[in-house]
Amino acid sequence: MKLVIANKCYSSWSLRPWLLMRHFGIPFEEVKVPFGPTFDDPAWKAEVARFTPAGKVPALVDGDIPVWESLAIIDYLADTHPDLPIWPRERAARAMARAMAAEMHAGFSALRSACPMNLGKKYAAMDLGPQVARDVARAAFAWREARERFGAGGPFLFGAFTAADAMYAPVVTRLETYSFPVDAATRAYMDAVLDLPAFRAWREDALAEPWIVAEDEVDAEPIANYRKSA
Repeated sequence: MKLVIANKCYSSWSLRPWLLMRHFGIPFEEVKVPFGPTFDDPAWKAEVARFTPAGKVPALVDGDIPVWESLAIIDYLADTHPDLPIWPRERAARAMARAMAAEMHAGFSALRSACPMNLGKKYAAMDLGPQVARDVARAAFAWREARERFGAGGPFLFGAFTAADAMYAPVVTRLETYSFPVDAATRAYMDAVLDLPAFRAWREDALAEPWIVAEDEVDAEPIANYRKSA
């Protein structure tokens, strides 16, 4: 299988299936197509369109089967690897994990808009408005509820790492990058995701990338810059 992604520093949607596949040891060939100067760059769209009719990343190519959209890719991997606990095995936990993943896929637009994923920098806490605050509060509440109901077996939302954690990993990075104040339970969950070996590998690659994408750089002075070469 081939997984087509964009820049690891910025591409939150690419992170989700990559993290899942790396964590569960699903073999794949990484195809990185760095973003152009803008997200509407014709050359970038043309290159990505070689792999997926949607012209977006991520895209999974399994032989003659293209799959696009992170959540669809994750479900395809669960279908093709039924031996792996990509979703929780227990029905109630699996239902909640799927609902949370779908909510992530469709929602949290204020947080995603105001706080682009940027693994190369850290910013001081700032007031980003009530809609962003509501998104952060909703994420923290959902994480806490999942942990309290189903998280006894480990540090992740449903104990062991699952697709739900992969879907929320970019939210974790945003809370870290933009220094959102969080409670102890949220901090513990964030630390578990940030310390996941698969995430550490992604972040190491991200920090070595040379590209700067202006549209994903916020107009604020960072308090830390982790990039090695940019």
